[in-house]
Amino acid sequence: MGGGCFCGAKRYTAAIEDTDAYLCHCRMCQRVTGSVSIAFKGIGKADVTWETPPDYLRSSPIARRGYCAACGTSLTFEFIDGDTMDLTVASFDDPARFVPRHHYAAESMHEAWIDTHTLPRIRSEDNPNVVKRWMDACGKLPD
Repeated sequence: MGGGCFCGAKRYTAAIEDTDAYLCHCRMCQRVTGSVSIAFKGIGKADVTWETPPDYLRSSPIARRGYCAACGTSLTFEFIDGDTMDLTVASFDDPARFVPRHHYAAESMHEAWIDTHTLPRIRSEDNPNVVKRWMDACGKLPD
């Protein structure tokens, strides 16, 4: 499966064997992504081929995170001494393939953000302010 960052500067191909993924709720992931959690797919480092390697942030004494310095996309988490890594699910070209199988770092989980199925759902194209901005800017809605 292919994947990469928002701007396209960092691209990878990964040999995927299953659909298992997980949500990490640790405070480091929350802070580095600015989100309440991040979805990861665990994979062997040898199973990922980078067209252009990511930039790296040494996020702790034991780990580093791959990202794109041009657009800021979070791409990886990996222990310095390990042979496995995590790729961000949303960076895959087809993230819908993956299914969350567990939560990690549950001590930092924000419960109100876990089960949101009863909240109202608004599609992007149903927001006239957003539609107008896109149409004025480029004559179409984004993909």
